[in-house]
Amino acid sequence: MGIAVILFYFLFPAYLLFYSTRFSIINKIGVVVICYAGGLVIGNMHIIPESISDLQTTIMGVTILLGIPLVLFSENVIKWAKMARNTFISLLLGVASVVVLVFVGYFIFKDKIPEIWQISGMMIGVYTGGTPNLAAIAKSLGVAEELYIMTHTAELVIGAIILLFLITGAKPFFGMFLKPYPKDKQAAEQPEIDVADFESYDGFFKRKNFLGILKAFGIAVVIFLSGYGLSQLFKGDAKDTVAVLTVTTLGLGASLLPGVNRIKSSFQLGMYFIYVFCVIVASKADIIALFSVENIDLLINLLIYIALVIVGSLILHAILSWIFRINVDDYIITSTALSNSPPFVPVVAAALRNKAVVVPGMIIGVIGYAIGNYLGVAIAYLLK
Repeated sequence: MGIAVILFYFLFPAYLLFYSTRFSIINKIGVVVICYAGGLVIGNMHIIPESISDLQTTIMGVTILLGIPLVLFSENVIKWAKMARNTFISLLLGVASVVVLVFVGYFIFKDKIPEIWQISGMMIGVYTGGTPNLAAIAKSLGVAEELYIMTHTAELVIGAIILLFLITGAKPFFGMFLKPYPKDKQAAEQPEIDVADFESYDGFFKRKNFLGILKAFGIAVVIFLSGYGLSQLFKGDAKDTVAVLTVTTLGLGASLLPGVNRIKSSFQLGMYFIYVFCVIVASKADIIALFSVENIDLLINLLIYIALVIVGSLILHAILSWIFRINVDDYIITSTALSNSPPFVPVVAAALRNKAVVVPGMIIGVIGYAIGNYLGVAIAYLLK
């Protein structure tokens, strides 16, 4: 049975990603949501033997340390430097806003939410880079499976509401006091970026991409071994933190090499490993205990805290954007890239009827992947 469970961990996300190219309903629900659901179901069927508990933990660590550099290979630091001035300022204002609100929320809820320093670090990560950073920071901080699931579930619910607002009512509302997008601003001012690199698995399963994917995997393994080896020089919780930050740094370093940066589908392969992690961590959570009467107060406080951080960050970011004269479209696309990650940027850009903001939004999103782990871990330990 143990072998069957391990196979499920790796095959379930693979099947989801394969069929996501054929059935749009999978992407509409969200691969990560289905992975969590699948993991919770198999975990609460009580068919997973206790004997593979250590193996589960090992696989979780390996998948995260492989996934992070693969996600970062498509980064391009040179493109960051070419960002328009207003776009870069908007990015800084967005990151500053979430840091401020995390601190505010921490001091409000520090006596109501256990291990809130860990949740604060995860909120920094998920707001700047989404699921990859959330999972990486959870691993580096040694977050319990139940707390991780509760935090991400609450964030997904609130994040979905915020995304709906960004698509529908954000521009009319914030447009009342933020200046309009300049009509003469051209997309040609921005460096090129392939949106499909972040949202589609269409080419992932094609034979022509196999060698490139294998090459990316091989480099990721070398980075993983380097991070793991360096972490062995430390003791206790510091091991995981050192490993995560090491593979993040080496992944960014590898992305500066054109031969690595141009590999197709490395991002998708990295996300596959992140999804495997999500299935495993969900399978280790006790859903009855998770949503028991004893945890109701914790869940309510967690929802309020996360809502305060996300909604408060949007409001503070809007106020700062008004002060620094950032236009409404740049503000909305920055907020989308930070709070919902790159794949949602084209969706919101379409709602804004402004394709010129797609490229800067995507670049902001990938910068979020890069800085999220460092900033999340730093803030968590500072609050601790």
